[in-house]
Amino acid sequence: MFSNLLVKTFIKDSENIENEDVRNKYGYLAGIVGIIANFILFAVKLSVGLLTSSIAIMADAFNNLSDMASSVITIVGFKLASIPPDKEHPFGHGRLEYISALIVAFMVMLVGFQFVKSSIDRILNPVPIKFEIIPFILLFISILVKIWLSSFNKFMGGKINSSALKAASVDAMGDVFTSSTVLVSFLAAKFTNLPIDGYAGIIVSVAILYAGYSLVKETISPLLGEAPDPELVRGINQAILSYEHIQGVHDLIIHNYGVGKSIASVHAEIPADIDIMTIHDIIDTAEREISEKFKTHLVIHMDPICIETEEVAYTKSEVEKIIKYNPVIKSMHDFRIVGHGEHQSIIFDVVVDNDKMVKIMTEEELKEDIINAIKDVHPEYNCIITIDRDFH
Repeated sequence: MFSNLLVKTFIKDSENIENEDVRNKYGYLAGIVGIIANFILFAVKLSVGLLTSSIAIMADAFNNLSDMASSVITIVGFKLASIPPDKEHPFGHGRLEYISALIVAFMVMLVGFQFVKSSIDRILNPVPIKFEIIPFILLFISILVKIWLSSFNKFMGGKINSSALKAASVDAMGDVFTSSTVLVSFLAAKFTNLPIDGYAGIIVSVAILYAGYSLVKETISPLLGEAPDPELVRGINQAILSYEHIQGVHDLIIHNYGVGKSIASVHAEIPADIDIMTIHDIIDTAEREISEKFKTHLVIHMDPICIETEEVAYTKSEVEKIIKYNPVIKSMHDFRIVGHGEHQSIIFDVVVDNDKMVKIMTEEELKEDIINAIKDVHPEYNCIITIDRDFH
């Protein structure tokens, strides 16, 4: 409820999240709230750590300081990502949001490494911890603040589909665990002289390192070119097939240039005997409407389907029987027979499961298997096969 109140108060037209300016305001608000909250937590925990001589509490304090810095980077990332396209970057600068999240991840890991060292030193050279009730209460309140901050970032990240804010939410929830560990170790110091503080510091440091690693893994994937969202793939395919005369789709490729900034290309199968101007109008309409619906720039290539004669239909059925037993093949398309007499060729594409393909056989081995099987049944045909890998 409080998250909604903040959004309604500080973001005008907050429901219009498709608007880039509105989306950026969500990022700015989340960043500012993160800066304020984490600075307060840093100041409180650093004071408590210094008063009680607890390395675990001070490690947790500097973890909050790194979170504050990450909020600053988040704001900068949103600002840079909104820079309009230019000559050097014709598809915009949306990926800078991922880069900002990656920088945050490395900062988190740096803090973790620093405090692993400090915690080991504390175990080897113990320092008495002074337990006091007021610092204990302040630490408990800080945990509640982090729980809310995680929920807030999750709400904001989900609202605008931001990997940076979702990463901040996960990081904040990880802080809840580390702060709880610190709280328990601080309480335990009241009952024992063992260097529990140092061990708790190591636990906190390892948790910080794991959080940083998780963030690196999550943010570097779209930069490397991860597979598109299966729901987006399914939605685009179904939308194209809803248009008149389009009988099949294949070879959908989606390039991501940041949240809400993608380019897609696909092949649409159409009967070869349809008037070219008629199908051109249909394709133009499909490109425009689907691009608007899915917030992507879609380009559709027309693939004319060979008019099925009795020979084509029979041969296609035979080939389908041959390839359906191969575990790497998912489907076949663009089947046609060209040439005459002794110079006839079967031409078609097969879509393969990329993961299975890598483990079982090479493209050349697959082509050879298919050609040999076809030649056993139809030695009169030459075979021209194209392998399409399904990366979705």
